[in-house]
Formats: sequence, C-alpha cells, structure tokens
Amino acid sequence: MEDKELYRHVLGLEKPWRVDRVQLDIRKERVDVWAVHEEGQRWPCPECGIDLSVYDHAPERAWRHLDTCQFKTFLHARIPRVECPTHGVKQVKVSWAEEHSRFTALFERLAILVLKETSIEGAGKVLRISWDEASQIMGRAVERGRKRKCQRVVKKMGVDEKSLGKGHNYLTLIYDLEGTTVEDIEDDRRKESPDGYFSLLTLRQKAKIEAIATDIWDPYLASILEHVPQSEEKVVFDRYHLMTHMMKAVDAVRKQEHRELREEGRDDLTGTKYLWLYSRENLPESRREEFAVLRKKRLRTGRAWAIKESLRDLWTYQSPAWALKHFESWYGWAIRCRLKSVKAVARMFRKYLKNIMNFFKHRITNAVSEALNSTIQTIKKKACGFRNREHFKIAIYFHCGGLNLLPVTHKNVG
Repeated sequence: MEDKELYRHVLGLEKPWRVDRVQLDIRKERVDVWAVHEEGQRWPCPECGIDLSVYDHAPERAWRHLDTCQFKTFLHARIPRVECPTHGVKQVKVSWAEEHSRFTALFERLAILVLKETSIEGAGKVLRISWDEASQIMGRAVERGRKRKCQRVVKKMGVDEKSLGKGHNYLTLIYDLEGTTVEDIEDDRRKESPDGYFSLLTLRQKAKIEAIATDIWDPYLASILEHVPQSEEKVVFDRYHLMTHMMKAVDAVRKQEHRELREEGRDDLTGTKYLWLYSRENLPESRREEFAVLRKKRLRTGRAWAIKESLRDLWTYQSPAWALKHFESWYGWAIRCRLKSVKAVARMFRKYLKNIMNFFKHRITNAVSEALNSTIQTIKKKACGFRNREHFKIAIYFHCGGLNLLPVTHKNVG
C-alpha cells in the first residue's frame, strides 16, 4: 500500500478529500500529510445545507493527529469557503475535525480517554501537548456533552456546596441522586445559585421533582420554596449534614473542657479530638480500651458524644411515628444537657423538624453528593488546584457529569 493510500485510511479521509503528499522528518520526529479535494466539488453551506460551488479557500491549517509510531503526525489542508445567498461567505465543515479545534477528532478522542484516567498535566506529558491544549480539549468535550444532553427532570436531587479553597469561595452543585451525576454548577452559595438551575425548568418540570436533599442553609431553602411546588413536603435535610452539625457541637464541648482541664494540670483530652467524632461501631480497635477509660471519667465531652450517638439512631427507624418519638426523647435530653453548643444544635433541629422527618417519606440522603465531592476533591489534588473557577467547573462536569464527551469520528472507529 502506498503512503498516500495508507494515510488516507489512517486519517479517515473520505471523498472528496484525498492525500496529496506525505513528508517525513526523522530529525524532528514528525510526519506531515497534506490533503486536497477534488476539483469542481460542490459543498453544502454549514448553516442551511444548500450545495454551492467554491468561493475561495481559507489559509492552510494544520491539525495534530494520532502519532505514527513515535512520530508526531500533522494533517494540513486549505478548507474551501462558499458564498451562501442567505448566510454570506462561510467555511465548510470537514469530517476529520470540529470547528476551531487544532486536533483531529481521532486525536481528541484519545486525549479524552487519557484525561479520564489522569490529570491535565499527566495527559499533557503522555500526549506531548501543553496544559492549555489539554484543558481546551477537556472544555470542548464538556461543551459537546452538555449540548447532547437532553433537558430532563431530576426527580430526586441533591443541592450542596463545594469550597474552592480558603475563605468564603464556593460553588453550588445540583446532583441527580439516582443517576449519581452532577447536573448543574452555579457560583457562590446564595439564593441566586440554585435559582440559576431552577430558572431553566418549566413549571411542569418543577412539579415533577419528588424530593430534594440538602443542608440546613436558608438561602438554598428560600430558593427551593420559591421554585418547587409543595416543597415543604419534598425538602429533606440530609442526615450526613445534620450529623456534621452535631459533631461540631461535640468538638466545641471538647475544646472548652480541654482548656479547663489543662488549667488544672490534667491532659485527659489531649490527642482525643477524633475519638469523639467516631460512631460506636467505627471506633478503631486499637483505641477502644482508651476510649472506655475516658467514658468512665464522666466528662462533659463524653456526655455530648452520647447525645450525638443517640441522634444517629434516629435514622435506623422504619416507622415515622417511632422515629418522631425517638426525636422527642432525644430533644428532651439534648435541651437539658447544660452544654451550650449541643443545645443550640437541638433548637435548630427542632425548628426544621418537618424537613428532618421528611426523610422517612422519601428515604434519600446526600450520600451520592458526598461520594462525588470526594471525587471532586481528588480532581483538585491531581491538578494541584485550577487556574480559575471556570476550569474547575469544566473538570467537575468532565469527570462527574455523566456526559457523552467523545467527538464523532469516521466509521472505522467504534
């Protein structure tokens, strides 16, 4: 098989395009291939599809293709332009690459598969492209995937925040709890953040939302109440976030008591911070004996821990009525415990009791959100942070959006 015919197949060129010449530069480890089209060919307008004769040609462009063994390979061509009576002078589309891309579709396909498995920096090293080029391929993949994704109703959704770093710098993420995907990303964590997502839905679509798991955050609640019909029955304050509030209360008790004990020359609570955050069943085997000794000392921290563990039992009930009885019993204990931070959390939970009890109607949590947040944190670590907010949002959609990212390639590629 001659070089021209070989590279016609390698590049996936289809009529009226053919390979005109192939140039190998061994010193630069590079193969350059020039493609031309048949004379007299008519081309469809990229806007309306009407067949037109060639008006002129754009200047020669080069696209990076899949390597030929160890040699970088580039496809060169001058793309025809047509003059449409409706849309004016337009450059026609080519089958081997998308508009504005400097890479062939086959190269972008490989790059996306590599990016799925490693960081932008790592993909750049493997593919021998720059950080910016890898990032641009990721951005085009996300744009492509989001255009393909049909607008649909997420029946069971999660609304959660993600910190971008130090300070009050957040994103609001909308999750599909059944599909385990990130559906939307909005800036900040204000009321306007989920507003941005809900504004894309019709009233009928909003009415089809069955349940929403979220944290106790008034701006989110205000947005949901405004947009989602019968939201009072649909909002579930997530048990993982509720337990986080409770663990913070326990730690506040520990800090205060630790300071007081240190003033008395005692180190009972030194090095015990994380012990009090464990649940009964997750206590490390190596520290169970130490924890049992601490519990016998009748510390205020021990009392706060016991209240925390009693709250955890709430979600083990199958019957809403029995769960409510358990909450009332727990609340009575918590509100009389003489521990300021625990009492504050108990009052907050009483205020939002209906949304806590909605769990027993819908049986949803933000566990999916927490798992995806773990993935997002890994993305941040791999990339050592992102240069800006938009890059980070693109990376989240790329890895967690459940999108069809791959470009259309010629028929020989599945």
